[in-house]
Amino acid sequence: MADEMKMRATMQGDVADVKVRMTHIMETGLRKDAKTDKFIPAHFIDQIVATLNGKTVLDAQWGVAIAKNPFIGFRIKGAKPGDKIAISAVDNLGTKYGGETTVVAAK
Repeated sequence: MADEMKMRATMQGDVADVKVRMTHIMETGLRKDAKTDKFIPAHFIDQIVATLNGKTVLDAQWGVAIAKNPFIGFRIKGAKPGDKIAISAVDNLGTKYGGETTVVAAK
């Protein structure tokens, strides 16, 4: 999926402010389909890893309590303009998602 992640990283002083919007349905497995009255199978992101120039700076495990099209924001101290931030995510079905952005100086 070409638009699975939209990312931005801007410097705020000596800290990079990272914002990521992911496209994912995030089904809990507890909701019923209105037409069939059967439960919709669980389908959610369960791991997120963020790296700065290849070094892990965030490793998070999620569950079913995260909303559709989740947003995550975090800050990285010691980043510089031009550094690369990559995000990888895996859902409970094994599907992998990813994105990358470059840290830019704040305007």
